[in-house]
Amino acid sequence: MKIAIGSDHGGFELKGKVINFLNQNGYEVLDLGCNSTDSVDYPKYGRMVGEAVVEKKADKGIVICGTGIGIGIAANKVKGVRAALCTNTTMARLTREHNDANVLSMGARMVGDILALEMVEVFLTTKFEGGRHQKRIDQLEG
Repeated sequence: MKIAIGSDHGGFELKGKVINFLNQNGYEVLDLGCNSTDSVDYPKYGRMVGEAVVEKKADKGIVICGTGIGIGIAANKVKGVRAALCTNTTMARLTREHNDANVLSMGARMVGDILALEMVEVFLTTKFEGGRHQKRIDQLEG
């Protein structure tokens, strides 16, 4: 599975830890930046990850900023993206099961490293339940 990942400066350090985790667990990583803690604008990186997922350059995406809010909003501006801001593993599981989310959004200042990696694992290994949830996903796309 190929994962597109992007962050702003606030999420840069956590992005590196997530990339290491992904590499150690056999995922292919498409790192779309940023590349330092120097101040950058999050919309660019959220959009790039969203586009990579929609264009099938990656199977899923992960976006990280200080709170996860702004970069997730940016990713959701790309038609076909369902980015979900998660702050715990239950949210990461349910957004996959019920919403078929294709981008995980996290806040580096909101969650610790261990929790962030747990959320990544849950998000990437949980399957969409389909069924009654599919009609709701179809309504989002309409």
